[in-house]
Amino acid sequence: MKRLAALLATILTTAGAHAGEVQVAVAANFTAPMQKIAEAFAQDTGHKAVLAFGATGKFYAQITNGAPFEVLLAADDETPARLEAEKQAVPGTRFTYATGKLVLWSAKEGYVDSRGKVLEHGNFAHLSIANPRAAPYGAAAVETLTRLKLYQRLQPKIVQGENIAQAHQFVSTGNAELGFVALSQVSRDGRFTSGSGWIVPESMHGPIRQDAVILLKGAANPAARALADYLRSDKARGIIRSYGYEI
Repeated sequence: MKRLAALLATILTTAGAHAGEVQVAVAANFTAPMQKIAEAFAQDTGHKAVLAFGATGKFYAQITNGAPFEVLLAADDETPARLEAEKQAVPGTRFTYATGKLVLWSAKEGYVDSRGKVLEHGNFAHLSIANPRAAPYGAAAVETLTRLKLYQRLQPKIVQGENIAQAHQFVSTGNAELGFVALSQVSRDGRFTSGSGWIVPESMHGPIRQDAVILLKGAANPAARALADYLRSDKARGIIRSYGYEI
């Protein structure tokens, strides 16, 4: 019995010695699923993912200016590709971890109809979107409004959040009656958790492919490689799907 206890202690000590931390920049729309994935990642591997959430465009600026991030989970596929081309990322580590969906959402029940016709009526004071220059979901919102030929008319009512998290906050607090947010922020397992919404058809905007990449600062960190692998595991994919993303 004593020998078995000593063996178990040795195994646990060895596992702990190999466990590490990885600094991860995460697109704001992916906050909730990534928090769950990080928890499961720690339980299953012993590694800890230290998460920072924000706009992809701002993360790009921080990374190119030396920020200590080791993995980027972007809200688009262009930023990781650009970092790879600029030799700021490890070649061959870029992959699509999720495809996002845009939704026009209101915290009020029955406010947004199933076809988004509320936009045409214009009986609202504020329409929230993420900054289209920094957040791909904001760019998709502008593209959708342009496709609907409503952008010019509704532009005076648009309020911009720094990122998709702030755009959602404007709507959830009632500071804006409705707004374009990520489906993952307002739904679980295929249902809206509150309020009302219209899932914008994919034909209204370009695909929101979200890519991950290991950054140069994470090249020698086994925890960074482990996280990239874990994001492609069945458990992580199940979490991602439950928040309305496609794989």
